[in-house]
Amino acid sequence: MNTDSPLFGETKAIQARALYLGERIETRSLEQTNRLALSPLVIPAGENSYMAIFRYGAVVTFNVLPLQEATLLKYVTPFVHEPFEKIEQETLELRIGEREQVENGVATLLSFAVERMQIVADILAKSVVLAHYESTIASAFDSIEPMAHSMKKRKHLRTSSDATLMQFVGDMLLIQHEMVGRVEISEKPELLWEMPELSRLYGKLEDEFELVERHNSIERKLMLIARTVETEMDILQNQRTLRMEWYVVILIAVEILLSAYDIFVRH
Repeated sequence: MNTDSPLFGETKAIQARALYLGERIETRSLEQTNRLALSPLVIPAGENSYMAIFRYGAVVTFNVLPLQEATLLKYVTPFVHEPFEKIEQETLELRIGEREQVENGVATLLSFAVERMQIVADILAKSVVLAHYESTIASAFDSIEPMAHSMKKRKHLRTSSDATLMQFVGDMLLIQHEMVGRVEISEKPELLWEMPELSRLYGKLEDEFELVERHNSIERKLMLIARTVETEMDILQNQRTLRMEWYVVILIAVEILLSAYDIFVRH
């Protein structure tokens, strides 16, 4: 791979755009194309245009016009598993400069080498994944808020059910699996082991998009949701146990009454 080759001709400023398309993208077939790099996969997307594709469902385009993007998405869509109705997006302007820095939504790079594009793609892809789950968790908070209010007032929320609560648990576990197991939000890309000189650029981009802070915030919210759901499930279980105890007491009382009635009738 020639890292010094001009990917974008004489252009000194381009736009990078990330989209989170679905739960997974089947990249094996796409890897057979005229690729520039792997991990993530980078392929041509037209003249002086490129696209990075991540198995966990995100794509990042470089120097791609809106009409080109529509064509690219049609090309990629058949490989997307469980596509999302709402597609999270993130953009970043990239420029060539004498020193690498990230300010006011603009990243200045020493060059438009493939490896630097991979670092930018990694950050943007993780950012749209975080945005997707931030939105998902916000909706979950709206749903569990009535539970918290009902517990505060010591009232049972009648709309709660085992199925609903288990769905919450399943959704939260899937989010954790996605962020930790597949996307590896908190992990640095393997490319940095091979090219540690790119660590500074990665760190600047990571700070700009606040990946660590957002990831930690999501983890805290997941823990809060888990505690709320666990408490509600305990309340449900305790209420069932209490009802069973009352049923037993009532049955014993009925049996005593029947026995007493039988004794009085006989005498």
